[in-house]
Amino acid sequence: MAVCAAESGRASSCRDGKAAAYLKLISIVVIFLTSAIGISLPVFLARLFQGKPAYDKAVLIIKCFAAGVILSTSLVHVLPDAFDALADCQVASRHPWKDFPFSGLITLIGALTALFVDLTASSHVEGHQGHGHGGELELSKSAEYTPIGMSGEELERKKSSVEEVGGEDGGRDVEAQAEELLKLKQRLVSQVLEIGIIFHSVIIGVTMGMSQNKCTIRPLIAALSFHQIFEGMGLGGCIAQAGFSIGTTAYMCFMFAVTTPIGIVLGMIMFSVTGYDDTSPNALILEGLLGSLSSGILIYMGLVDLVALDFFHNKLMNSQLFLKRASFIALLLGSTSMSILALWA
Repeated sequence: MAVCAAESGRASSCRDGKAAAYLKLISIVVIFLTSAIGISLPVFLARLFQGKPAYDKAVLIIKCFAAGVILSTSLVHVLPDAFDALADCQVASRHPWKDFPFSGLITLIGALTALFVDLTASSHVEGHQGHGHGGELELSKSAEYTPIGMSGEELERKKSSVEEVGGEDGGRDVEAQAEELLKLKQRLVSQVLEIGIIFHSVIIGVTMGMSQNKCTIRPLIAALSFHQIFEGMGLGGCIAQAGFSIGTTAYMCFMFAVTTPIGIVLGMIMFSVTGYDDTSPNALILEGLLGSLSSGILIYMGLVDLVALDFFHNKLMNSQLFLKRASFIALLLGSTSMSILALWA
């Protein structure tokens, strides 16, 4: 308790409600603009290069950079902040918060929740895709299967009979279904990623909005501006590869850009109505739980749906060693640039 009192005394000299409110109004405009620039840049570049020979390679490298940013966001920014919030002396001295590592538990729940959503949505999409085209899928499977002992002539006769039944476009239909399934998967990944990042952005905004510490808010404006640029580039790279319509892309970019400013406004309203600030026990508990949940979602999506999917199951990357090296360097650059920002935000 003496430590809590000492920390409170050091912070009291920086508490100035009017100065903090002025800085927060500036931060709303600055963070909105930097967020919009960050998320729009990879989307704009992807559309600029679309149809050109280097388009697929450029999108893949952007996505790998995005994966590094998202992993660093979850492991270097979100998760440590969640642990710190629940380890604060005002929270850690209470039951049940001092009896169990809730940050790790909620992070695990977030990762398992993301897995459940991923499995459920994928099963639904695959079932929907296969429902109306079962014949073509079965024909494709039977054409690939070669029974033991079958001669070459018999195999050719079977293939020709399959082609007569399925039509000339049977194989093309199956390939088109596979491409559409992959595109739907990429869209699902982008949407779940945006949910996790929005949680994180709301927490950042509400925390700043509730704070009355001008010494904390002033450097946070600059740090969070760069933070939102890199985080926006991460999400924007995934949105660019998913191939959404222009309207959906614009909506997702807008939602990311306004989330943190809306969080700041909500934090200011909460402080004016309830008197809570960012150092109150209830605010710290809420920040810790939401941060842990967000971290679990982002860790799962970054490792499973971005890194593993591209580095182990992407035909374009596996066919070119140079592209694989460039993608890994992009992953390192994304994670390094976002990790460096943890020095300030």
